[in-house]
Amino acid sequence: MTEPAEDLPAYAVDRAAVQTLAGARPWPARVTRDWALGDSTGRGARVCIVDSGIEADHPAVGRVDTAVVVSVQDDEVVVEPDTLGDVCGHGTACAGIIREIAPECELASVRVLGEGFVGSGPVLVEGLRWAIEQGYDVINMSLSTTKRRFCEALHDLADAAYFQRSIVVASAHNMPVASYPWRFSSVVSVASHELDDPLAYYRNPDPPVEFFARGVDVSVAWTGGVRMRSTGNSFATPHITGVCALIRARHPHLTPAEVKTLLGLTACNAEPADG
Repeated sequence: MTEPAEDLPAYAVDRAAVQTLAGARPWPARVTRDWALGDSTGRGARVCIVDSGIEADHPAVGRVDTAVVVSVQDDEVVVEPDTLGDVCGHGTACAGIIREIAPECELASVRVLGEGFVGSGPVLVEGLRWAIEQGYDVINMSLSTTKRRFCEALHDLADAAYFQRSIVVASAHNMPVASYPWRFSSVVSVASHELDDPLAYYRNPDPPVEFFARGVDVSVAWTGGVRMRSTGNSFATPHITGVCALIRARHPHLTPAEVKTLLGLTACNAEPADG
């Protein structure tokens, strides 16, 4: 008498599924920027900026498809439509950089900072949660918190984004201190270099910072329809976000892990180098 076959354990696939996986989405023998980015303009990619808001009528930004503000009211965190836009310029700067690199991506704003760049942990956590729940392809976080009591919640959210295929791109702190969420391996962490090329990015062989992008003396959009020069990891991060939008628009099936791998393989210091 033949023994009945045992059921597969959870998170296992059968023989037929293995064959399907084996032939799925082959990558080229050599990955190049031309394959990764091609002529992508970001069309079809949905990008969310969790920051100080976006000045939607700024000539360097253009259309903002969705804008919400997160606040604490009567001890409850509330998400509602944002009618003010950017209250201190930082989010507009990030939006302008992303728009320069991926001009046809869809932009959304989640305002978690107030005037004077003031924010709170609960608002930051809820802002990221909202962005993840909306299923954005790429989420730009040019901000972080040093307060460890929010570490677990942010870590759980970063993992949730990772498993639902949302790419979180987060800036390293400008000072040598521990802050979050950029230190989590499920996000793409970014710091600055001083070169002028907006598409010059480098992989770091010694994490936790994983990539370096343009972030020194950058001409950025600011509130009031103006531009100014500014420096910081905050402005390196949207350069990588823009590249992620180009990749996701061209290869919408890629997972966050695969997008991160592509960034590494197409970095200026990748081997063999590719222009």
